[in-house]
Amino acid sequence: MTAARPDVLDFLLTRRSRPAKTLTAPVPDSDALGPLLSAAARSPDHGALEPFRFIVLERAALARIAELIAPAGERLGRSPEEIAKQRAVYAGGNLAVAVVFSPRESPKVPRVEQQYTAGAVCLSLLNAALAAGWGANWLSGWASHDPQFCAEAFALEPQEAIAGLIHIGTESTQPADRPRPDINAITTWVRA
Repeated sequence: MTAARPDVLDFLLTRRSRPAKTLTAPVPDSDALGPLLSAAARSPDHGALEPFRFIVLERAALARIAELIAPAGERLGRSPEEIAKQRAVYAGGNLAVAVVFSPRESPKVPRVEQQYTAGAVCLSLLNAALAAGWGANWLSGWASHDPQFCAEAFALEPQEAIAGLIHIGTESTQPADRPRPDINAITTWVRA
């Protein structure tokens, strides 16, 4: 058994994402962001394929992407309300890291396992940012699931997809905790 880290367990038991709309400047610079990305890249990765990459989006890039939302939403038949809500994900941000799912050809590691790795990277980046004292939130939304939008906004390759947008900044207001799952209601023990 490895050495217990009660401080880490306490962090995980009390961690709370911060709503992206409440994150303000300052945001981490490249020196502060580097260790967070390194921590995220230590996520479980069957076959060490690294089926992910990062795109760091600063304020001007987020504003540019926000302008692409309305045309994408109209093309996809989204309502004005859906377009406005999705546009706000980008327009109001100061810094976000797009975690890109970038699958690799592998005879041993199926695509779905590689996708799980990209999701784990998102959560690890979120938790690393929170552990470092930043506010952070993991978002996506309909635009980030549209291949045409992603090609235009992020220059993704056809086989790539956005696993998540991790917004990172300074917490302006601390949200109340939300109800958490009843562990006994969602856990089954199999003893034989």
